[in-house]
Amino acid sequence: MDASNEPAQVRLSGAVMSHPKRAEEARRLADADSRGRVRVVMDPEPDGRPTALRVAPLSWSCVAPDATHHLVLQDDVVLAEGFYEHAERAAAAAPGEAIALYAGWEARNGAVARLAALTGAPWAYTLQEHVPCQALMLPAEAARGYAAFQEEHGGGWPYDVVVQRYLNAIGMPVRFCTPSTVQHDDLPSLAGNTYHGFRQATLFTGEAGPAAADGPCPRFPVVPFYQYGEARCAVLRGTEWEYLETERQLARTGLLEACLAALRAAGQDAAAGLPDGAGRAVWLTAFALGTVTAHAPEPDPQVAAAVMETLGSGGLCEEFTAAELLAMAPAVRDLALTALAAGRRAGADPAARTPRPAPLARVAVTGGDPAFARQLARLLADAGHDIGYDTGHDIGHGAGPLAGRPSAEDLDGVRHVVHLGRPEEDGLLADVLAAAAKAGVERLVYAGSSAVYRGSRERTVTEEAPADAPADPVARAWWREEQAARAWGADHGIPVQVLRLADPVGPYAPEDSPLVRWVNLAWTRRPLALNPLGRHQVLDHRDLADALRAVLAAPPAQPVLNVASAAFDEQELAGFLADVSRRTPWEWVQDPTVDRWTMATGLIETELHWHASAVLHESMRALAQWWACDIHGDYTVPDSRR
Repeated sequence: MDASNEPAQVRLSGAVMSHPKRAEEARRLADADSRGRVRVVMDPEPDGRPTALRVAPLSWSCVAPDATHHLVLQDDVVLAEGFYEHAERAAAAAPGEAIALYAGWEARNGAVARLAALTGAPWAYTLQEHVPCQALMLPAEAARGYAAFQEEHGGGWPYDVVVQRYLNAIGMPVRFCTPSTVQHDDLPSLAGNTYHGFRQATLFTGEAGPAAADGPCPRFPVVPFYQYGEARCAVLRGTEWEYLETERQLARTGLLEACLAALRAAGQDAAAGLPDGAGRAVWLTAFALGTVTAHAPEPDPQVAAAVMETLGSGGLCEEFTAAELLAMAPAVRDLALTALAAGRRAGADPAARTPRPAPLARVAVTGGDPAFARQLARLLADAGHDIGYDTGHDIGHGAGPLAGRPSAEDLDGVRHVVHLGRPEEDGLLADVLAAAAKAGVERLVYAGSSAVYRGSRERTVTEEAPADAPADPVARAWWREEQAARAWGADHGIPVQVLRLADPVGPYAPEDSPLVRWVNLAWTRRPLALNPLGRHQVLDHRDLADALRAVLAAPPAQPVLNVASAAFDEQELAGFLADVSRRTPWEWVQDPTVDRWTMATGLIETELHWHASAVLHESMRALAQWWACDIHGDYTVPDSRR
């Protein structure tokens, strides 16, 4: 919001970015502005590969010399009555911010729009995700700067991600209005996005209402959403967003049992007419929405019905046709409204919360990538361990994930250390071991890597290998760390176990892993180079946490354990990733020297009765979404604007 009480004077210019196939639709949108301030900008290479990146720089650069704000529309939208007048009022209300006038039901930000509608907020700040670009308005100078940024930093990313990167780079917050003032038209995508399915606004009424300058504009700290068939939550922890399963979030707040009890009480017929699994996901999402809005006034019944009617479409639009989604909408609405009411009751009743049981042994996670370590620590906390870190639990002051080189004081009271190997960081392991010995740690689990087997000519490798230092330099570095940890344990009488981990799958996976490299190539539209002889073993990040839980729950018997979720050849894995990111061509390369081994995992399965149980498709989707949405920075919203 503008700090002054006087509305800013707005001079608007605009463009409709289009393609000759849509010239008529684009002209109609421009002509809707009776003052003639909006021009149509055509794709300069209409026969080229479909992409918005060719026309976007031209559309953002045609700012009128005297304009204060510039609006860019895509040509597949329908405008609400009074759209351009509303846009002017919106620019006056928040003159220094980016303003999106659309939030789609398939996006995280569609869920933000749902929360805004349920709480009566006319504005809301976005989650980090591709910016809604169907109708986006920027201050004039920001608009003029876009083309140079795309030229230098676009990197092949999709247009809406380049906009996200640009606005984060210049520190510009993005807000959107609720209801949306444009609707996504049901036209085939010219940018190759048809596989995303039928997409429309979370809430669109057909009329653009007032854009009050004094309306609240929250950045909601907890956002339940239903996307890609999964019920998930975005949770703000300080300056970091965590994305996790809604069941885990409800368990953390002590409300999962109340949620599931209310679902059982609703009866099996409550989800009649919905696909398998969809009823439960809709219920979890709507119940969680109720818990986070429990202390807000009752929502307007018509608004609540409208935003709950679109909840199911957001989670199912890639799997079902428009006709099927619209046919399901009434059943989704009724189920979601029941769950919303149950969530509001539970969220307002302290007695509805289930107390957490006494925590298990205190664990510290050291080493590795700090963000991956935090994620792992939170999973261990969700499994019952005291990790003393902000996971949403009231669990005291244990060590949790420790960035950098911990001291003995950092490890005070810690019984078990899980160290994520990082052989490229000289001296880190030695410092951790010294601190652990001084602090009196009772047990160490060294989480190493399957890379220790690199260069093996065996098809199946077991924990007995390698018998000596490997010739491969990467394998040798991991082997030396394992040996150092085990030797330290023998010297100090402290049990040490080594876990050799397959390539992690999920957010914060190593950037040099094949999965992340391939996801990056897919999102930036570059072909994959696949080896027909290549073989990859992967480990779901949730399976890793569960394996650690099993290891720490048992006496330290086996010194080395292989841990993996599944194995794929390169074409299988590339196809899997294409399903969760962006379809991209691949080409074959021949390299007969490629590693073809897989780790045997029978030992951990036999000794600890551990088996991979996470749904790998979910973690691959989470990895793809993390790379697409969450690595591009963030903006800060001053408290005065919230």
